Amino acid sequence: MAYLDIPGHVQQKPKEVTLEEIQAVLGNCQRCELGQTRTKLVFGVGNPHARVMFVGEGPGKNEDLQGEPFVGAAGKKLNELLERCGLCRDDIYIANVVKCRPPANRNPKPAEIEACAPYLREQMRSIWPDAIVCLGNFATQFVMKTELGITKLRGKMYQVGHFQVVPTFHPAATIYHPDWLQDLESDLRMLADWLAAHPKGVES
Repeated sequence: MAYLDIPGHVQQKPKEVTLEEIQAVLGNCQRCELGQTRTKLVFGVGNPHARVMFVGEGPGKNEDLQGEPFVGAAGKKLNELLERCGLCRDDIYIANVVKCRPPANRNPKPAEIEACAPYLREQMRSIWPDAIVCLGNFATQFVMKTELGITKLRGKMYQVGHFQVVPTFHPAATIYHPDWLQDLESDLRMLADWLAAHPKGVES
């Protein structure tokens, strides 16, 4: 088990703010230029008391149209992997680093990530999951405060403050790099094994 002692990561659960309260503050967000080009803001979806939170990069075309994360091809692939690994989408929470689709699915800009950062942090604090799965480089670098990429970090679980963090490939990346699919599935199986070995409410 790897361990990162990163300053600024909260060890104890802070005063709870509900997801509804966070979403109300976010409102019809225009804090960066993405607010001018999106169709729908994609806040997040899932179990507000999930043991596992998945964090992706940003909404794609289908997510932008429906206002829900991971509903396109990448979402279908994620659902299939979750089922194969004995995990259930209804039991997890899914959000993105940025809440609005970058035009033409380009990478989010640093200013856009900075504008969205407080809301993702509050979502993490509100849900207070046992584990966070970082899908892709942007999510991994945000959560783990690192400049390292997925290929160097994946395959291990890292303790970051309170959270066990699993950095892995984004499901969309496996569409273009099929050889990464086995690695993504392996990482999710590692998470499933950890959850089984650490039942909620039982001290390890």
